[in-house]
Amino acid sequence: MKGLKSAAVPLAAILAFLAFWEALVWVNDWPNYKMASPSDLPPAFWKYRWFFLEMSWQTLWRTVAGLGLAVVVGTLLGMAMGFSRVARDALYPLLVGFNAIPKATLVPVIALIFIGQHDFNTVLMAFLISFFPIAVSVGIGLSTLEPEYRDILRALGASKVTIFWKIALPKTLPEFFGALKVSATLAFIGTNLVEIVSPHGRGLGALFKSGETNGDYPLMFAVLIALAALGILLYYAVVFLERIFAGWAERPAH
Repeated sequence: MKGLKSAAVPLAAILAFLAFWEALVWVNDWPNYKMASPSDLPPAFWKYRWFFLEMSWQTLWRTVAGLGLAVVVGTLLGMAMGFSRVARDALYPLLVGFNAIPKATLVPVIALIFIGQHDFNTVLMAFLISFFPIAVSVGIGLSTLEPEYRDILRALGASKVTIFWKIALPKTLPEFFGALKVSATLAFIGTNLVEIVSPHGRGLGALFKSGETNGDYPLMFAVLIALAALGILLYYAVVFLERIFAGWAERPAH
């Protein structure tokens, strides 16, 4: 019953949003080249169903690859900043400055450096746009570790590796998964930036560009819904992992 209720609430919210969207288009009498309605989307999904399957997979695997790279690099940077004040003072300004750069401006730069490497460019952009929250959350989690815990374990003869696995890592997991949820959605932005801009792009971004070029507005809106669905899928995959590895940190809602 609890699982059914937890699934029904977000489903009801999605249906309410679609109903509002449909009513908004109907009340304003907008043609589909101005604002496609939800009822315009099923024919587009069916007409291009094989393209949606292929392009969705291409977008998804590149996004997951970029996110996985962001987890590795972000965690390592966060550990360096969390355990070393010198590393924190040195890396924070660089990371903040890099994160302030609009990532759309990096797309042509990356395309020129790695000409023709579409898959690599797409994964790289997904990584560049999503590693920052992970690095910051891990760094903050480790740097705010209570010193008395470390002192007690050191007095008992525990090594730095033991302190990390027994105290630092469990304490950081809630912050890590919170950042990973944000990074999972950001990674899709990076992926689609390259897919839309690249002349040889593949994935849902390229399908969106095709709809724009051909004036197929229901297809464009259908791509947006497909991207939202993939984002939700990846988000709840992170939630599933969070419940496995950090479920102890979740407090029941009253």
